[in-house]
Amino acid sequence: MKIFVMVDMEGISGICRKSQVCSPDGEHYQNSRKYLTWDVNACVEGCFQGGATKVVVRDAHSSGYHFIWEELDPRGEYIQGAVETERIPSIGNFDGLILLGYHAMGGTPLAVLEHTMSSLSWQNFQMNGEKVGELAIDAGIAGDNGTPTIMVSGDDLLCKEAAFLKGAVKVEVKKALGCQAAQLLSKEEAHRRITEGAAKAVKNCKKIKPYKVKAPVSFRLELVSRGKPPRRPYTKIIDGRTYEVTGKTVEDALNLLS
Repeated sequence: MKIFVMVDMEGISGICRKSQVCSPDGEHYQNSRKYLTWDVNACVEGCFQGGATKVVVRDAHSSGYHFIWEELDPRGEYIQGAVETERIPSIGNFDGLILLGYHAMGGTPLAVLEHTMSSLSWQNFQMNGEKVGELAIDAGIAGDNGTPTIMVSGDDLLCKEAAFLKGAVKVEVKKALGCQAAQLLSKEEAHRRITEGAAKAVKNCKKIKPYKVKAPVSFRLELVSRGKPPRRPYTKIIDGRTYEVTGKTVEDALNLLS
């Protein structure tokens, strides 16, 4: 049983403010690297408890250099840096996907550090006419390759957003009280929930169906800044801030946005 884990930072246990995820030279950010590494280890432990034979973890936050390498569970394999191939490398060769430390989509009221892809440039995002976030994008990429998303973790609003992932385990590690406020669990309790959730998810992996996005896949993006939509042959300009692309798959459409 091979499991792929995508890790973001905003939904990691112990994190609730911007300085923890956006200031690489700051003390709060360096502490967050520890929190992320601890959540990863709790997840890897659970995966192996659940019967995984291989676990690959990708650092998918910002630059992708956040793991504290010497503290990682030695049973896992770890991807760092700006991956230039697929967003979730070789996901079709894995039995299940876990989205660890994810955050709610941009515009979700009170959600911790809510945004979609970029809080600086992305205002609103729709996939096939429905407003979604990174959760649906990554679950859709996995689904296009026949791999189910079996677990997510983050705040309570992220878990609520994940209702469309039927059968997936939702692990709540904090309650959102605002963009930079949360009611946090202790690290021991958060890690216990992650480990137990991952073990359950892996045990039930074969019962969970992949999340399938209807093709062709249409992405509509409203940018923060005026006059910035890229004018390329394959883009449909909606207005001075908004444009649309259509791809054969979720990842194809995502690549056309950039």
